Amino acid sequence: MDEISELYEEIILDHNRNPRYFDRVPETANHSAHGDNLLCGDQYSVYLNIANDRIEDVGFKGAGCAISKASASLMLEAVKGKSIEEAETLIEIMHDLLTGETHHHHDEEVDVGKLDALGSVREFPMRVKCATLGWHILNAAIHNEETAVSTEK
Repeated sequence: MDEISELYEEIILDHNRNPRYFDRVPETANHSAHGDNLLCGDQYSVYLNIANDRIEDVGFKGAGCAISKASASLMLEAVKGKSIEEAETLIEIMHDLLTGETHHHHDEEVDVGKLDALGSVREFPMRVKCATLGWHILNAAIHNEETAVSTEK
């Protein structure tokens, strides 16, 4: 395994063992959404405090595989403090990164930092839904959608 692959694997393992913002609901949460991946059994809820068009605080609860938990942890770490527009752009970029698709076009290159570690998931098609689940839930939470998100829809 090359050094980059080892680093990426370590980032994912770290965020699974020590997920950021896990098992917490911000006291000021005013947006939330729930979703599941029926294929793998992953189930999470994402909680956001959005004020002045900015994601000020985050949290998530639930259970799932290492990939889904690490992806949600990395995701919330990345979007905390971002504007809604920045978060939505990141959701699009991560969808493309995780699926290998390029449906979204951006005027400038965006450095996704540690989130790049999740890109290797697309080599395992059965795990892509695990990695994208949190991102779908985040999008639903931003828009305060009441209907549960499913990777099977």
